[in-house]
Amino acid sequence: MSDWIELERRCLACQKCALADTRTNVVFGKGPRDARIVFIGEGPGENEDLRGEPFVGRGGQLLDEMLSLIGLSREKNFYITNIVKCRPPQNRDPLNTEQDACVGYLWEQLELLRPRVVVCLGRIAAMRLIKPDYRITKEHGQWVERDGVFYTAIYHPAALLRDPSKKPDTFADLRSIRAKLRALCPEVYS
Repeated sequence: MSDWIELERRCLACQKCALADTRTNVVFGKGPRDARIVFIGEGPGENEDLRGEPFVGRGGQLLDEMLSLIGLSREKNFYITNIVKCRPPQNRDPLNTEQDACVGYLWEQLELLRPRVVVCLGRIAAMRLIKPDYRITKEHGQWVERDGVFYTAIYHPAALLRDPSKKPDTFADLRSIRAKLRALCPEVYS
């Protein structure tokens, strides 16, 4: 396992798939590197590609607002990243081959972070990290434990922008995340 500097260096230089040809920036991740909770999306969008930082567009702003309601902040107590680190064209879903080329970087990030809680943002991340046939509309907010790490998924912030009727379910899921964090790692809130 490499250290953070070596991992980020390799990721920034990656040419494993065609997304490298069209990216402006690699979007590695953001937040404290001792965070006990990690949020994982599918891939960067246009704003993220331009800035080199995950979830900085409208969806990211909504996510930050929602997470602040349960006492979470990317500057203070959570890490955020994506499965793929380069923007898929027209913000399409990342192809399985693109995910396969990039997911090793995510696994290394998780090894270095050693989180207790992983929250998938949307169905693509949940299908990759929780189970291949994950159904976000039926399974969001449910918890799965693997090797002492608890996984759940919530609707992707972009989905909430498109369909605000999903917000009440998401707020219930956020309360569940807060309760899980208080039980497993209360230091998040100290």
